Amino acid sequence: MTTIKDVAAKVGVSVATVSNALNDKRNVSAAMRRRVLKAAKELGYHPHRAAQAMRTGRTRAVGLVLPDLTNPFFSQLAQAVENTARKLGLLVCLIDSQNAPRGESEGLTLLMQHGVDGIIWCPVGPRLPSPLRSFDRPVVLIDRPRPGFAVVHSNNFMGGQLLAQYALEHGHSRIGLLSGPRSVASAEQRRNGFLSAFPDRIDLAWEVRLGFDGLLPREACDTLLRRKGATLIVAGNDLIAISAVRFLTEHDVRVPDDVSIVGFDDVSWARIVTPRLTTIAQPLVSIGTRAVELLQEYMSGGSVERRPLVFDVSLVERDSVRRI
Repeated sequence: MTTIKDVAAKVGVSVATVSNALNDKRNVSAAMRRRVLKAAKELGYHPHRAAQAMRTGRTRAVGLVLPDLTNPFFSQLAQAVENTARKLGLLVCLIDSQNAPRGESEGLTLLMQHGVDGIIWCPVGPRLPSPLRSFDRPVVLIDRPRPGFAVVHSNNFMGGQLLAQYALEHGHSRIGLLSGPRSVASAEQRRNGFLSAFPDRIDLAWEVRLGFDGLLPREACDTLLRRKGATLIVAGNDLIAISAVRFLTEHDVRVPDDVSIVGFDDVSWARIVTPRLTTIAQPLVSIGTRAVELLQEYMSGGSVERRPLVFDVSLVERDSVRRI
């Protein structure tokens, strides 16, 4: 059975250095930590996490709290987080808050009861859940920024601007908006980016607010059938856009021949629906990876920066927009 002494001998350092590296102590450089983790993997060394937790008070487990795992955006984000965490020797405890503040609070409480060393959290709404008020370990937000927290997210405002530019380039100036929820910062940033890009050239025909789950309320369905002259529908995310395409197709409205539609996120479904969806792509792997790395830095004793880490987005052109 491989021991910590074997790992130390392979790397050529002391047992104390290996121990510090495996436990994310600040006195070990990132390069040395990588060498130790690589040697441990090659030798098949597996630390006894329960014994480590008893000795250090750290579990090497982190929580991941996401709003809705039925949304492929969040399942892809969870995969990126878990893949990175596993490479760093971290266990991810996943909570689906089911888009409800109560589910979010219950999940956060459960994570704290299991002694996670930190939490990556995508908030459901604007209020701070009561369990977090007493949590004394690092918290990193992902996708949805809010004041007072370190956050990793995409440039949603930029995405809205790219869609506005694309709309005008294809001859669309009268627009219908299926905007995301007002309580979600990323939804507001997308909307505001679109509307502020060319305010004198884009005519807003109508706007309906709805959830990111893609369920179309009656108001949205009625508005989609009337359309009021809108030649392009801009959806708050891909699920909303895909739901709109399905609804219109069922009512003999052709996309993009009769009306064009764009989304936001570039989830995997966007490439397999008919027509394939033109959308804004978020770098989910980079976002998930950086969130885990940032959380590990904080768990290792690094200073917590409140400055957001923002990734640029890009427009992916497919088949759902007709050039006028």
